[in-house]
Order: sequence, then structure tokens, then C-alpha cells
Amino acid sequence: MQSQPLNFHLRGKKIYFASDFHLGAPDRETSRAREAKIIRWLESIRRDAAAIFLVGDIFDFWFEYREVIPKGFIPFISKITQLREEGIPILFFTGNHDLWMKDYFTQELGIPVYAHPIELLVDGKKILVGHGDGLGPGDHTYKLLKKVFTNPVAQWLFRWLHPDLGIRLAKAWSGHSRITNIEKNENHFLGEDEWLWAYCKDLEAKTHHDLYIFGHRHLPLELEVSDNSTYFNLGEWVSQYTFLELSESEPRLKHFEE
Repeated sequence: MQSQPLNFHLRGKKIYFASDFHLGAPDRETSRAREAKIIRWLESIRRDAAAIFLVGDIFDFWFEYREVIPKGFIPFISKITQLREEGIPILFFTGNHDLWMKDYFTQELGIPVYAHPIELLVDGKKILVGHGDGLGPGDHTYKLLKKVFTNPVAQWLFRWLHPDLGIRLAKAWSGHSRITNIEKNENHFLGEDEWLWAYCKDLEAKTHHDLYIFGHRHLPLELEVSDNSTYFNLGEWVSQYTFLELSESEPRLKHFEE
């Protein structure tokens, strides 16, 4: 985590958190319809947003070659560019599907990209926010894969693949992910075995946070960590369209309804 928390003041506005859009999955037509819905949501929160946090797996696959990025997603990128130019801070996090994001968004759009959880102070509330992949007990297979995917040598080797081939291989791999097979109902509540909840409780015993906000789990959750600490999971946008709204009164998990 960074040495100093990022500091935000609401002043009558709200901070929004959303994750797991998985743009690009499972196919172009379905993704475009979801992208249009996300843009409508962004427009609906534009007037009262103090900041917008996009908390990982925004793209189902993203790899930045030295001179090439994946094609598509222009409406979404245009929308967040518009919001950024209007002065709304937008913060991006990498997830397990788009962990190969580098500096394109930062350099071209002025949007910072974080690869690890960060701390916030919002009107005195201490918050930890991140995608959540690889945290806590369990998830051993992914933790091993992440070591491979984040290895500089592995990334260097992948970069030598022609983008047409590299992106095709990545999309084939992504087709086996939980988000593209959501009808299997794999995302049921695991009780005490919820590894991100366990991670929050373990960290809370060492360092207090008022709120823990994560994605990755694809299941909207609001769970008590301690008497004065709460864990939220943001769900996903393939079937649930859920997000967290942080106002001066209280944080609330909400479902986007048009």
C-alpha cells in the first residue's frame, strides 16, 4: 500500500465504486450492449460524482504492447475521457483479467492505474479499496498463475507474439472464466470460507479500516468485519449491474435500474 492515503471530501456529492464489467466477454454483440448500459450508468452519476473508482476486470482482456492496445471499447473510453475532462477524478485498478495494463490510461487520459489495494480517507473514514485477486486464504491456482502472468520474462515473451495471435489466445483462455460461465451459479456465498472477508478480518485485527471495498468475487456482499468496520464486494455487470454509492450518510450497494 502507498505511504499516504488519498484524501477525498464529499461536500454533498458521492463517490462511486464498480468492478468486473468484463468488456469484451463473452462476444462482441453482448459486450457492446453491456458497454452501452455502463455508459448510461456513468451518465446518470455524472452530476453528483466526487470521484469514480473502477475496481478491476473492467476489460475481460487487456494487454498493452509497446505501440498497440486492444481495439474496441471506444464508446466507454470516450465516456470516461469526457468525465475526466469535466474534472471528475477517475481511478482505475487492474484485475486478474486486465493485469497487463501499463501506462496508456495514465499518459493518454490522465487516469491513474493501480495494481494493488490503496488506502483512502473520505471525510475522515479510512477505506481500503482494490480488486481483491490473490488476497486472503485459498485461490491457490490463481495465485500461482498470477506469479507467471506478472513475471517480466513471461510478459516479454508474450509481447513477441503478433497481437492478432496473442489476443486470440487470451480470449480463448478468458472463455473458460467464471464470468463467462455465470449460469453455472458458481458464485454462491461461502460463509466463513469467503477468502476476501477472511482477509479483511485478519487485516482489521492489525490496522483499522472503516470500509473494505473489493471486486473479483462477482457476488454483491455487505458483511461485518468488526463492530465499526464493513466489507463490501461490488458484484459484477454481466447479470447484476451492482455498484457502491458512498455518500455523507452511509455506503449503499445499489443495482442500476434504468
